[in-house]
Amino acid sequence: MALFSKKEKEKQAEHFEVLPNHLGIIMDGNGRWAKKRGLPRTAGHKVGAEVFRSICQECANLGIKYVTFYAFSTENWKRPQSEVDAIMDLFKDYLLEAKRDFVKAGDNKIIFIGEREGIRQDLVDLMDEAERDTADHNATTVYLAINYGGRQEIAAAVNKLIAQGKTKITEEDISANLYTVPECDMIIRPSGEERLSNFLLWQAAYSEFWYSDVLWPDFTVKDLYEALHEFEKRNRRFGA
Repeated sequence: MALFSKKEKEKQAEHFEVLPNHLGIIMDGNGRWAKKRGLPRTAGHKVGAEVFRSICQECANLGIKYVTFYAFSTENWKRPQSEVDAIMDLFKDYLLEAKRDFVKAGDNKIIFIGEREGIRQDLVDLMDEAERDTADHNATTVYLAINYGGRQEIAAAVNKLIAQGKTKITEEDISANLYTVPECDMIIRPSGEERLSNFLLWQAAYSEFWYSDVLWPDFTVKDLYEALHEFEKRNRRFGA
């Protein structure tokens, strides 16, 4: 499947009066999806990776400026080593496919957020290459959170400011030194869970939330549309 192909960008089946500038998506439920079908958890991750490609592409089709996908948290290292290895192999397959598609990718940008330490060097090299190849693009920016945690991100921003010699740190300072653009307008979480799970803790201060019982491998473009239409109806209040 081509990532952000021009052909796909040309067909937009749904119209929205209002779209989030920055959309966050927690991809959850791969393991439970597989268990329900008597399959190994790795099968759920494989199908979930295909869904990621589809939803990622549709966000670009719609013209959402920023979208952040929560793919692998700092806590996920505690999973069985065989599962972690399978996830990383799928991630490598995605990176190789994305690399082939960058020529057709239009003007979209990809940025990986989280800590690189602990990730296999072959994957880090591919991540670096993908970021370099799309660095000058200015359409949809896709943030892919790998080895990521919201608390980790805030701590990293503060440490960066301390290293710069800051002795008094403001909210604006932290916002300017996070991995992503500071504000997240909406967070989508399928799978029936209703919590942030250490995702975009700072950026989600005024996010709208949309939950669904659909497990991530069953999540479709129609589910995305449902969430975005719900966002249109929200009366957003930036306060208590």
